[in-house]
Amino acid sequence: MKTTTIILFALTYLLLLAIPKRRALIAVSSAVIFVVLGILPISKVFATIDWNVILMIAGTMGVVTLFIESRMPSLLADLIIEKVPNVKWAIVSLALFAGIISAFVDNVATVLMVAPIAVTIAKKLKISPVASVIAIAISSNLQGAATLVGDTTSIMLGSAAEMNFLDFFFYQGKIGLFWVVECGAFVSTFVLLWLFRKEKASMPEFERTKIEDYIPTVLLVGIVVLLILASFLENKPDVTNGIICMSMFAIGIIRKMIKSKDFTTLTSALKEIDYDTIFLLAGLFVVIGGLVEVGLIGDIGAFFVKASKNNVFLIYTLIVWASVLFSAFIDNIPYTATMLPVVAAISKELGIDPTLLYFGLLVGATLGGNITPIGASANITGLGMLRKEGYEVSAPEFMKISVPFTLSAVVTGYVLLWFIWG
Repeated sequence: MKTTTIILFALTYLLLLAIPKRRALIAVSSAVIFVVLGILPISKVFATIDWNVILMIAGTMGVVTLFIESRMPSLLADLIIEKVPNVKWAIVSLALFAGIISAFVDNVATVLMVAPIAVTIAKKLKISPVASVIAIAISSNLQGAATLVGDTTSIMLGSAAEMNFLDFFFYQGKIGLFWVVECGAFVSTFVLLWLFRKEKASMPEFERTKIEDYIPTVLLVGIVVLLILASFLENKPDVTNGIICMSMFAIGIIRKMIKSKDFTTLTSALKEIDYDTIFLLAGLFVVIGGLVEVGLIGDIGAFFVKASKNNVFLIYTLIVWASVLFSAFIDNIPYTATMLPVVAAISKELGIDPTLLYFGLLVGATLGGNITPIGASANITGLGMLRKEGYEVSAPEFMKISVPFTLSAVVTGYVLLWFIWG
């Protein structure tokens, strides 16, 4: 059974790489095969899927859609741009702004919000928007690991490690992943300033965006506040965070339907949810449940321990930099979903707290996607926007910015995590 499981899992991964536009179908089909062949008993399928993760992603995506429609991100960007003296600082400020937004909003949504502003500035100055959009995309990827709701991988880690919103800031009496990510962002900001040192053109005047609906902003802030409050509850249901996110989304949709008196609003909002990611995750949860069921996850963990001769630093280094390498070419969601239980198995085999390895995995997997144009959905989205504007971006052109930015952030996180948690 183990041999069959390995072959099916390898085939699933190869298909995910070869046909990225059909990821959800591939993952769900693989999950069905796992169940039909008896690799994972049908009685365990429902329990294997992490419904808290699924609900958090769906609810957050829905609220973010309303937030974007309210044009609040554009107003915030306008306020920032009014304060900067030239294009260099505009690019860096927009990248930092995208990072801040991305700590609470999906990375792709962040790019869709902020990149058009950079394109508009470039048109007014009659310059290329390529460098600015790349900076926005990679900055949003970096900050996605900062909080529990910043990225799908963060939500997955929070569930696997049973971490709440505040644990990303302070955990077990030590500074958490948020501050490590922010230190990486601080260092990488100097890299951006150096890369864009020649962009000294003055900024044009902008008409400030007008906001008529502040409720979506309240709902988004409400998610964060309620997640913080929920972290203090003991013995709460496993799906508490998911229910919070979905409830905020439901409130926003019901209010919008009442206000517009248009019940097609519900259909439109539901269409905005990224079902591809949701079905991909659901299928992967079942597939990985099958790997656990036949004992493969434990075997992989034991192999890592044996190969490193029980050296925690070597295992930590391997996990971080292997994650950077793999995530540069494959989507970090299936990779992280696969590696989280492996990290737990490695920690159990060594008899150590898994926090260091969990954090190292997230830093490597999240930031590694920044290296190449295809390594992260935010990169693909940003380059797609540039393509519509008539700009084709080559891999070398992208990597001139992404590689120094990513390496500076990863090295900073790698060193800090070992210093704090090693």
